[in-house]
Amino acid sequence: GGIDQSSGDLAVALYRQAVSEIVPVSSAEVAEAAKLLENIYRAVNIAMVNEMKMLLTPMDIDVWEVIEAAGSKPFGYMPFFPGPGLGGHCIPIDPFYLTWRARQFDQPTRFIELAGEINTSMPDLVVAALEDALASRFGKKLSGARILLLGLAYKKNVDDTRESPALKLIEIIEKAGAQVSYHDPFVAEIPMTREHSGLAGRRSRDWAPDQFAGYDAALICTDHDGVDYAGLVAACRLVIDTRNATRDVVDGAEKIVKA
Repeated sequence: GGIDQSSGDLAVALYRQAVSEIVPVSSAEVAEAAKLLENIYRAVNIAMVNEMKMLLTPMDIDVWEVIEAAGSKPFGYMPFFPGPGLGGHCIPIDPFYLTWRARQFDQPTRFIELAGEINTSMPDLVVAALEDALASRFGKKLSGARILLLGLAYKKNVDDTRESPALKLIEIIEKAGAQVSYHDPFVAEIPMTREHSGLAGRRSRDWAPDQFAGYDAALICTDHDGVDYAGLVAACRLVIDTRNATRDVVDGAEKIVKA
């Protein structure tokens, strides 16, 4: 979409050189609104499934199994998955451009704002699950604990840390008095970020299962492929899994807490 017909035609001509399917629209505003709608759709549905996780966990119902079962329906349902919070440059940020714009027209954005509240609360809920597991299993407080965080990128198999919930988790856990190390095969060093500058320069720990027993808990934040999750469970005393990365692990399953 362009600001006029000519600029729109030029944009189509440019993108056609690299993109197989072009979808022209009548204006730049329509194109931007389409991008916002797609991001808001995901943000709201992720918030809904995060809320389902919060509802089902105290009932001892595995939300991941529920999602898999619901996904067997051949129409009318698209699976979304819970997690430790939202990351990336789009979903955590872009919907709130529209809330700002909506205020100029005296329009409410209740879905967007409620989804934002739920999704931004997830790191605190994950830390609460970690605290409860340490206390119930070892009689240990989070203060003084050693935690290994698995996965720093905002989603699996990339090196992008923008708005990653892992950064927020590290800060919350360390504020409670614990020591946090991280391992991420894609992120060798934490870059400078706008909101978490104090973490910049920290480096990923090597994959060393023989040292994992020295941690009080491992916290899976990003479920990169290629990580030996069975080996992680075998080597650790406690594993907090926010991504269902350990779904196929049988030996040591009693050490795993879904969060």
